[in-house]
Amino acid sequence: MVLKPFRQELWIGRIGLKRLLDELDLAAGEIRFVGGFVRDSLLGIPNGDIDCATRLKPEEVSERIKKAGFKAVPIGMAHGTVLAVLPADQVEITTLRRDVATDGRRATVAYTEDWKADAARRDFTINALSVDPVTNEVFDYFGGLADLEAGRVRFIGDPLTRIAEDHLRILRFFRFHARFGRGAPDAPALAACTARANDLMALSRERIADELLKIMGLPDPSDTVEIMIERQIFRPVLPEVDGSATERLRALIQTEKAAGITPDPLRRLAALLRPEPAVQVAVATRLKLSGTARKRLGAVAGPAEPGEAHEMAYRLGRDVAIDRLLLAGHPDAAREVAGWEIPRLPLSGGALVQRGLREGPIVAATLQAIEAQWIAEGFPDAERVEQIADEKVSSASPG
Repeated sequence: MVLKPFRQELWIGRIGLKRLLDELDLAAGEIRFVGGFVRDSLLGIPNGDIDCATRLKPEEVSERIKKAGFKAVPIGMAHGTVLAVLPADQVEITTLRRDVATDGRRATVAYTEDWKADAARRDFTINALSVDPVTNEVFDYFGGLADLEAGRVRFIGDPLTRIAEDHLRILRFFRFHARFGRGAPDAPALAACTARANDLMALSRERIADELLKIMGLPDPSDTVEIMIERQIFRPVLPEVDGSATERLRALIQTEKAAGITPDPLRRLAALLRPEPAVQVAVATRLKLSGTARKRLGAVAGPAEPGEAHEMAYRLGRDVAIDRLLLAGHPDAAREVAGWEIPRLPLSGGALVQRGLREGPIVAATLQAIEAQWIAEGFPDAERVEQIADEKVSSASPG
């Protein structure tokens, strides 16, 4: 892959950004673009997130943001990060740091004025690149440009040491390989992730869920997931991911493409798991997903016949219906449901009382019978519903 040059056009047009950077001593070289903004720009990938690093201390950064006329939000002052809120962008500005101590979950840091020391604490070489906004010079201390061009995801330094600093880097390695890697994963990195997979158990389930869903949200992570299964990366935290998971995931990805439906991380997660409601709910609960996500995962493991697609969408909701249809390999039905406006029964219980039914259980039962016939007839219009209501009320009325 041929990398693209970093150009001022990538950022100069963003409202207020030049003014902010000037206030942060742009001309003196006190601030650089870092991280994903640099990496993705070199690859020609649009990236709305802007990360900067500076020698200035967080308190001074905050004052200068305000002086430039923007709101400063101290989102991570313990780690030196201040958020600048611009008219159309948010810019994270972090003071140069070095790690003092780590425990696999969090790091204690100290400030530094050494750009290379700050880059050295990042996980992968392709994430350690920085750019001078004035000269467009790319600073590459660890061979990140060559790795980016080769499609190689490689830890900075010893992989085992870097994983010991933050266990989440195991999952991050596979996510970045799925997104940027070409060919086989870096051998030392893969060996280290395999050897330390049990370290994932020390992480919060929220962090695991966040990283896992990011992997599932990539265009096609199936090859990487297959490697993760072969290396038993999931086993410590998701033993429910079985040997058929890759096959299910590949089938789902192909069905999503055939239907023209945007990939959904939660649906992809469902494909990794055995199609049993109890299993899906147990995993959603363990990963501490939202109540909505738990309910959705618990409902995706069920029958999905194309002829019942509209009824399923009406009764279970559009998302669950699409999930079931795609997981069952029915792209045409899923596409149809995605574009279908789910109707509402144009009748209320009060209308049945006006027709002579007595208030109480008979009204609810009759309304359910009307709704069932309305669904069975393919959701006809209000005129037909009125006819069905007359028929049901007549048969439900005594005498």
